[in-house]
Amino acid sequence: MLKSGISLICILLLGLFAACTNMGQKHPNIVIIYADDLGIGDVSCYQAGTLHTPGIDQMAAEGLRFTNGYATAATCTPSRYSLLTGEYPWRNKRAAVLAGNAPLLIDPAASTLPKLMKKKGYATAVVGKWHLGLGDGNINWNAHISEGPQEVGFDYSYIMAATNDRVPTVFVENGQVVNLDENDPIEVDYKKNFEGEPTGKDNPELLKVHPSHGHNMSISNGVSRIGYMKGGKSALWVDEDMADTFLLKAKQFVSQNKENPFFLFYALHQPHVPRVPNQRFAGKSGMGPRGDAILEADWCISEFLKTLDEQGLSDNTLVIFSSDNGPVLDDGYQDQAEELLGEHTPWGQFRGGKYSLYDAGTHIPFIARWKGQIKPGVSDALISQVDLYASIAALLQIENTRPDSHNLLDALTGKASDGRDHHITEGLQGRLGYREGQWILIPPHKGGKKISWGVDMETGFSLEPQLYNIEEDPAQQNNLAEENPKRVEQMMKSFEVIKSHK
Repeated sequence: MLKSGISLICILLLGLFAACTNMGQKHPNIVIIYADDLGIGDVSCYQAGTLHTPGIDQMAAEGLRFTNGYATAATCTPSRYSLLTGEYPWRNKRAAVLAGNAPLLIDPAASTLPKLMKKKGYATAVVGKWHLGLGDGNINWNAHISEGPQEVGFDYSYIMAATNDRVPTVFVENGQVVNLDENDPIEVDYKKNFEGEPTGKDNPELLKVHPSHGHNMSISNGVSRIGYMKGGKSALWVDEDMADTFLLKAKQFVSQNKENPFFLFYALHQPHVPRVPNQRFAGKSGMGPRGDAILEADWCISEFLKTLDEQGLSDNTLVIFSSDNGPVLDDGYQDQAEELLGEHTPWGQFRGGKYSLYDAGTHIPFIARWKGQIKPGVSDALISQVDLYASIAALLQIENTRPDSHNLLDALTGKASDGRDHHITEGLQGRLGYREGQWILIPPHKGGKKISWGVDMETGFSLEPQLYNIEEDPAQQNNLAEENPKRVEQMMKSFEVIKSHK
């Protein structure tokens, strides 16, 4: 009896040990929270601006804050493409800012982050802004849209049809427009208005937000957009409720999939234009709608992280927060973003912003939190969003097939202080810049400060090469190209080699 009892205890202990081992080997949940047009100085833990973002600050206090985190491009679509594919956007000629009726950008046959994770049994979802194209370029918004997030690896999607400032202003859930009345079909045209439909240009009295340039076509919820739309009244979103809607869908996905590993791409729409935050945040920042929208986004992040904590998931969830590109003030609407800025510096200590080859165009906030696995702190490692593909592949023990993406898992989790040694960034119109260590080279590019819609921006274009020491001169005020011709030559050669390598 004694031997039998001891044997039974041993079996039970072995079973318990095996169960604990299996629990320890469970793949972590992975969440990427992606802001839109948020500058490194817009996040107060970077101590560069005057806006206070306690939610993001708390994430940084519980995780690793990167001082050299980069998006691959200074515009939206290219950065999103890189994040999900592990490939520099300039390798795909179509990876530019997409029109509202653009076809799906990512090849359904290509490997993507969500596809990687599905190999390991992950449930995958995207909630929020997509802007990577839908359908085949000739979308029937009243039927199922067959080419979208599902085709590139997402099990579930709840997204904007296009962008905040483009028609149609509706949500699309798993390829179907939400709340659409079949008796009021949607019609969309990006060239010609529909007879009798008001526009921001002809009917400014109907607007609660007025355009500054462009954005003067069809009116929805008192805001004129890019493109023309008719019908679909029951499906139209209310801008003020958008953040709450996306947050709810993100929370629901987590709750429904908490028993198994999940991947969530939670793509915020703030502070992209039009900036129409919920009334709870209106006037709270003192900086107008842009500042209020950032406070709204910060609250959403805080509430989402609370959900992970409450569900007991934080110890097994890697959360990465970043932005698709640098900041922009007037991006098409009269919302006093410039007038009410005060002493705030959205670009931090850097130069430029959205659309620019200068550093603030792509040098963005980048934070990783994984309670119990990532020791809180600050990292100076050079890391890019394009590296998430290889780093997550390494975490899941899957071979990396994307040479542009570097395995920086140890840097991402704070186990190493070194990151990549070089990075290529993309500005407006596909123009490229190159960082190598502390040096940034902007090759000669044709063009000026004025961009296609007639607005003066710091594009970074010049007919002469520009060389900056970003550590000694973060504001990029001193062009050292003339006094360092050998370094310019060496960097140009390295740059060309990387571009030619596929």
